[in-house]
Amino acid sequence: MAGSNGTAEDASLTYQQIFNQDMDAGLSTKTAVAVLTSLFFVFVNCVMLFALGSKHIFQETPRYILFGHMLMNDSVLLLLTTIMYTVALCFLPIPKSICTLLVFISHCTFRNAPLTLALMSLERYVAICFPLRHCNIATPKRTGIAIGIIWFLSSINFITDIIFVLIVNPNYLAGIIFCTLEKLFLYKWQLDKYQAFDVLYFVSVAVIIIFTYISIMITARSVSSDKDSAKKALRTVLLHLIQLGLCLTSFLYTIIERTLYMMTGSSPSLFINLRYLNYLIVLILPRCLSPLIYGMRDEAVWPLFKYFFCYRSGKVKPSVNVH
Repeated sequence: MAGSNGTAEDASLTYQQIFNQDMDAGLSTKTAVAVLTSLFFVFVNCVMLFALGSKHIFQETPRYILFGHMLMNDSVLLLLTTIMYTVALCFLPIPKSICTLLVFISHCTFRNAPLTLALMSLERYVAICFPLRHCNIATPKRTGIAIGIIWFLSSINFITDIIFVLIVNPNYLAGIIFCTLEKLFLYKWQLDKYQAFDVLYFVSVAVIIIFTYISIMITARSVSSDKDSAKKALRTVLLHLIQLGLCLTSFLYTIIERTLYMMTGSSPSLFINLRYLNYLIVLILPRCLSPLIYGMRDEAVWPLFKYFFCYRSGKVKPSVNVH
C-alpha cells in the first residue's frame, strides 16, 4: 500500500479502472435501462419543479424552497452521473479540464443531498418546537442563504484540492484522461481527506436529524393542541432519516465496489455485471426516490404534479392548500 505521501495512482486499485467492453445486445440493454431510468426520473423531477413554480406560495414557503432545491440537485446529479457513465462505457477519454468540471459539479450535488435533508429537518423542528418564531426564523431570504452555505460546505473540499494541485503542477488541467475521481488526485492523502470529509458530513447530518426527530417527538407528546401537525412533522423527519440512510448507501458505493472486486477474484465479467447492479441500485436508485418520498405524500404538491404530468388533462387546475 502506498504511504501517506504516495501518489493517488499508487493507491488506486484494479477495481477503479475503466473496462473496455464490446457493445453487444446485453450491454446495450443494460446501458439503456440505466440511462432511461435516470432520464425518466429527471423528467419527473422537472415536472415536480414546474408544479412548485406554478404557484407563488411555494416560492415563499421555506420547506418547499428546500424541496425544490433537493429536486434540482438530484436532477443535476442524475444527468451528470448518466453522462459520466456513458463516457466510461464508451471508453472515451476527455480533456482533463472538462473531467474536472464534471467531477466538481457531481461532487457538490452528491454532498448537497444529506446537507439539504439536515436543513429540511431543522425547518420542521423550528416549525413545531418554536411555532411563534417560525415565520421570523425560517424566511425565504434566510433559506436562500442557508442553501448558499450548503453549496459552500460541499464544494470547499474539492476547491482546496484543485487549488493545491494547480500550485504543485500549473499544467494540471492539460491533457486527456479517462474520467474518474481518483485520476484527478495527485497524492493518497487527498483520497484520505476526501473520505474523512464524507464521514464528517454524515455524522453531522445524522446527529442533526436524530436531534430534531427526538425534539419533535417530545413536543408531539407534550403539547395539548395541534398534535396532528406535530405528528406529520414527526413522520416527515423520519422520512428524512430514511432518505439519509439511502444517501449513506450511495457514499458506500466505492467500498461496495472494492468488496465486489475482492469477492469475484479473477472473474472480470462477473465483476462488471455486479458493478453495474451496484451503480444502478446503490448510486442511481436513491436519487430517484426524492419525488416519490416527498412529492406523493404532500397534499399540496401531488395534485398539481398529477395535473401537469398528465399534460393538464384535468378540467380544473387543483387549488393549493399549504399547511
